[in-house]
Amino acid sequence: MAYTADNWPITAAPLQFPHEGADGITMQDAEPTAWEGVFREVRDAGFDNIDLFDGWVRPGDLSTDRLDQLKLAADNAGIGAPAISAIRRSVIDEQNWEDNLAYSHRTLEAAAQLGCEVVSFGLHQALTPEQKKQLWFWTVEGHKDPENDPETWNKAVERIRELGNHAADLGLLVSLELYEDTYLGTGDSAVRLVQDIDLPNVGLNPDLGNLVRLHRPIESIQELIAKTVPYANYWHVKNYLRDENLARNQFVAMPAPLETGVISYREAFRTALASGFQGIICAEHYGGDGLSVSASNQDYLRKKILPKTEDYALGTPLVAQGRQKPRQTASQ
Repeated sequence: MAYTADNWPITAAPLQFPHEGADGITMQDAEPTAWEGVFREVRDAGFDNIDLFDGWVRPGDLSTDRLDQLKLAADNAGIGAPAISAIRRSVIDEQNWEDNLAYSHRTLEAAAQLGCEVVSFGLHQALTPEQKKQLWFWTVEGHKDPENDPETWNKAVERIRELGNHAADLGLLVSLELYEDTYLGTGDSAVRLVQDIDLPNVGLNPDLGNLVRLHRPIESIQELIAKTVPYANYWHVKNYLRDENLARNQFVAMPAPLETGVISYREAFRTALASGFQGIICAEHYGGDGLSVSASNQDYLRKKILPKTEDYALGTPLVAQGRQKPRQTASQ
């Protein structure tokens, strides 16, 4: 049966929870009670699920015994963990690609042990020193994947395909996160990358907010939606206010709730549903009490955007049965 607003799996992104505590102990070395405390806070905010963002804890660097403890902590708190997002571990980073690829494989193994369904990877690399100085890191440019470089492109295809095949053996989906100035940084490039990888369990995480928040000209939001959302198998959702003064070449963006930002998630989900999207959703928000804003974003999706049971009875949502719509590839 297709998901409805009542049971659609929506995870919280633990962006507001630091990797290192005030006592100097990292989440890698923390007692399971510290994990359980975060899980309970997420549960109390109104979420049934969490995305195990590796900026908080790195499942791929935990032993099997510690992974069992992590899962038990989540179970004790009554929270599910169906997804892991591995951030800034690009498999085409010139200096670190071998370590990043090995880490990505370990993350897949950890996801399988934890009972996850999907792992989100990207091609974005570590923040630069200049980015780390900013209130919002996206206001200055970071790493850029080389343009018109077939050799590097092919490395991305081959290495992500390797991860996709490993994921398939483990019964997992791989989702590729949109991010500026990478091969996942435009609608056309992201779709081409997925098509070149050409595996049924590898799709896109159409994190539109990553591209909308840039303080420079951006691709049409409507075109991004139309191009990328049909390939979605997981989805980080967040929104931004945006102002443009083309005459002065001024561009400003700042985080906003899903309902009030410049991305129309009503339009985006209409496109997604028509394409058969049945993937897990992750609610994100940067700054302030981001967990509460993310919880409000979840309420907005459930109350105003996602289909109700009666919509299916009326034949309104154009949703394919099952968890994943078969993707067309370039050869088709």
